[in-house]
Order: sequence, then C-alpha cells, then structure tokens
Amino acid sequence: MKKINFYLLTLTIGLCVSSCMDKYTEELLLNTPVYMDYATLRSSVQSKQAQDLVHPGKICFKDQYLLIVEYREGVHVIDVSNPANPQNKVFIKIPGCVDIAFKDNFLYADCYVDLVTIDMSDITRPKEKNRLKDVFPYTIPAAENDSIPYAFVDQGKGVVVSWETKREKRELEQNYYPVYAKYYGYNTLASESSYLNTSTGGSSGVASFGKSGSMARFGLYDKYLYIVNNYMLYMIDVENADTPIKAGTQPLGGNNETLFVYDRHLFFGTSTGMLVYDLSVPSYPISVGSYWHITSCDPVVIQNGYAYITLRSGTACNNTTVNRLDIVKCSDDYKQFNILNSYNMTEPYGLGIDGNLLFICDGNAGLKVYDVNDKQQLTLLNTFKNIQTYDVIPADGYLFMSGNNGFYLYDYSNINNIHQIGYIPVVKKN
Repeated sequence: MKKINFYLLTLTIGLCVSSCMDKYTEELLLNTPVYMDYATLRSSVQSKQAQDLVHPGKICFKDQYLLIVEYREGVHVIDVSNPANPQNKVFIKIPGCVDIAFKDNFLYADCYVDLVTIDMSDITRPKEKNRLKDVFPYTIPAAENDSIPYAFVDQGKGVVVSWETKREKRELEQNYYPVYAKYYGYNTLASESSYLNTSTGGSSGVASFGKSGSMARFGLYDKYLYIVNNYMLYMIDVENADTPIKAGTQPLGGNNETLFVYDRHLFFGTSTGMLVYDLSVPSYPISVGSYWHITSCDPVVIQNGYAYITLRSGTACNNTTVNRLDIVKCSDDYKQFNILNSYNMTEPYGLGIDGNLLFICDGNAGLKVYDVNDKQQLTLLNTFKNIQTYDVIPADGYLFMSGNNGFYLYDYSNINNIHQIGYIPVVKKN
C-alpha cells in the first residue's frame, strides 16, 4: 500500500511540474479594446449642427448636395448649389461610417456591423428610418501602435471603437521564446491611408441615384445596393428605398478594394487586377472577365469601352515601387482586355472622367487634369499642386474633390481655364 502511495505521489508531483513548465504568467503591455455596446450603437444616429471637416473620406453627390464621410464618425452635408460658396449645412453622426450611397431621398451608410437607412427628405433634419442589423462581418479598427500585442476581443460586449494601452497579466505558453498572442481574429477597418472607404450608380431610369467617387465599396443599380468587402459581395434589395431587405451574398475572388457600376456591369478594383460581373440578372451577378496586373492598390473608372486604372504603391497593397495609370481597351462584352498605354504617377488615389477629361488625384503631387481624346498620348492640361488629394466627382462642369487638407471645388466648363472656385478646410485637432 505504501509503495502504491509513493508511486501516486511521484506521478502527481511529475504532472504538476510538467504543467507548471507548460505555462507561466507574465505582465504584458497590450492594446486593449474599447467597446461601444450594441444598445448604444443602435441608438447613436443623430442629426447635429454642422461640424468641421477633420478626416474626410468618401464623397457622394446628389441634386445640390455633396455628402462627405467623416471617417468612422458620420457624414457632412454640404450645399453646393452655389459652388463658389459651399455651405456646410448639417452633420449626421453615424459611428463606424466609411461608405455611403444615395437613392431617392434615402441615404445608406455602414454603421459598424449594421446598415442604416437615413431619411433625407428634410436635408436639415436627417433621421434614421431603418436598420439592418449584423449585415457586415465584425470588424476592428487598427490600433495606433500596431507593434504592441492585442488583447482578445469579446464580441458580446459590443463593437470595438478604439484601443487603449494597458498592462495586464496574461498566461503564456512556455517555449524556447515567449509566445505573445497577437489578435487577428477579425477583419480590420481600412487604415486612414487606404480607406476601406460608392461608385457611380447605373440607373434603370426610375430611381434617382447619387453619384459617387471611384474609391467606393457601395454601388446602386436597378433595385439593388451592392456592397463589397475583401472577399464578399452583399446584395441589398432597395426597391422600397425606405425598407431595405437582405437579398443575398456572393463570394468573390480576393482583395477587393473598390466597386464601380457602369453599362449593366460591376467593375471591382482589386489589389491584383479588375474583375467584371454582368448584371443582366441584377440579383445574380455573373463573372464575365478579368484583367490582371501587378499587386497594387487599384481604383477603376469606365467610359465608352475604356478602363482607367490607377496603381499605387504602399505596404497595404504589398507593393513598394509602382505608381501609374493604365488605360485598357475593353471588348464589347467585357471579356477581353488590351492595355493601350501606361503613364507614370506619384501616388495615385481616386479618379474621375467626364467626356474627354480625366481627373486624377495623385496624392501629394496634387490634382492632375488630362485630355484623353488620344488614348495613346494623353495631354496634361493642368496640375493643382501643394494639396494632398484623395477622390473626385466630376459633374456638369464642376469638380468636387476631397483630400487631407479639405474639400475643393473646381470649374472645368472651359478646359482652357480650369480653376478652383470654392474650398472648405480641414481642421486639424490634437
């Protein structure tokens, strides 16, 4: 009996020692999530007095109003009925907002995991009309210092709105080197430099759609709102504009960045090329063609059988050298593509086209305006320097442009005298 007890004691001690060697506790400096609970999130959309632009992103033009996303905070409503004197009218608080689209009198916006519908019939008093809950995957923003390990996220507590640095004790596995868990459990929102950040909606002739920039992930066609993230297309039935209905999802191949609607087709700008989907049956987009290039950030606009694609370097796009504009001839059925020419750029972001005028936001190199009548030899008409540009919308002789320094308006009705006529500055806050 004593012998048996001795063996049991020895075994117990051995297990304890082994267990103690497997894990140990250490105090770590961690990025700790700051939550907004779901009840607060779903009662957060508010109409407020006009606010300063601090971090402008996506843009959308409808009637006489220009809507500018304040990244992850909400939407500025700017009256541009007099483009030379834009008026900041109202701010719509929408936590987590990155993208928008406009149909009839209703604004659609992402609100972290939800899609909200906002009644804009009284532009001075927008109000939430509808909310589709949990439409989008759970996402987390990037921390200011991404080199610090992340604490685990508890989805049940709400959405992550920010991070704070804290020291916490954590149980770590014993190894030759300490194993510090870093949290990558969910998709992250796009960084300020790349914007996870609506394209020109094709119209059936019945609905009135807003016109948006090339950096969009929202697009309208027929009775559908299309929303793209990295690997998935979401379809929302907005036939009754005030009561959207989930209409399904469709997987897409990799790293989608932007969405452009044109000629009954969806054009996806991806980090490796352009994907084209036919909308003959709007509820069931069908892949018909693709154009591949080197890995690079990639918005695209289409007009009259030509695709204009900007490629931008940057670590977020896994490329460090290429900055250029590609002009690609598309076949009538968008199944074949032939690159006609490439032009070197500095840091191209969004672009827009109207007739033979191509506008390119070339990052810190400013706004560039080209005559593209000859696709083999573009003519540079003007460059507006000393501004950091992001995206543009050309409409009826006026150009609306957002950038890090503010919101700019240009008159291009006379191509020999393209000039700035209005400006709303960005206010930098500590």
